[in-house]
Amino acid sequence: MKALIPAAGLGTRFLPATKAQPKEMLLVVDRPAIQYVVEEGLASAADEVVIINSREKKAIEDHFAPNPELVALLRERGKDAYADAVETVGNYPVSYVYQEEALGLGHAVRCAAEKTGAEPFYVLLGDVLVPGNGMLPAMQAVSDAHGGASVIAVMPVPDDEVSRFGVIAGAEVEPGVWKVSELVEKPAREDAPSNLAVFGRYLLSPRVMELLANVAPGVGGEIQLTDALDAVLAEEEMYALVVDPADGFDTGTVESWLETNNVLFQRKRG
Repeated sequence: MKALIPAAGLGTRFLPATKAQPKEMLLVVDRPAIQYVVEEGLASAADEVVIINSREKKAIEDHFAPNPELVALLRERGKDAYADAVETVGNYPVSYVYQEEALGLGHAVRCAAEKTGAEPFYVLLGDVLVPGNGMLPAMQAVSDAHGGASVIAVMPVPDDEVSRFGVIAGAEVEPGVWKVSELVEKPAREDAPSNLAVFGRYLLSPRVMELLANVAPGVGGEIQLTDALDAVLAEEEMYALVVDPADGFDTGTVESWLETNNVLFQRKRG
């Protein structure tokens, strides 16, 4: 089973900082943001993390590549803790596929089709951090309890903010678990079927990958993952796990990135 991390975006909200440095490599306390996401994927049922990368973002690949020379130098200087950190990251089972054009999240996921094969797979958005690593196992448990169904993470948002997000329609079937009947992209407040917004973590059946091959470009001329999820609802059940806002962090804007750094730094200090 694979964990897919789309990472080919331009990071325009962080320009000019991301002109020469990938957004995914911006530091969050003591490591690049994408390292949190890779480690989350490896703490799940996944046996490999697949980063869907741009060929311009070599820094991501350099970060996860072995560097025995640096490790040896650090050990010579008595900096074993740093050497251990560099060695550990260089040995993570990470591979890469490339999104040659920025054609949307659905297109990015489809770029990894040969990696996932006929297995379920995770999708982890790279600007969402879950430092506790507990969200994917909880989603897996929901999937296992419902015959291997697709599961998405959702988080409650204020009613006056639902128009900023994709939200779910459906019914709660047990505490914290909804059976999804529809995904509604950025509804008006009065039209929103719930206040549960999709939160950047997905456990998807192989059928979703198959359907992505035939999804037509949607909003902005891009291939949307949401369109494939809508299509799979006509064939398969899908569930949503309601997650605690304290368990995850959105680093997609400068403001939220700064807030995440502050919160996680305070946690690290204890």
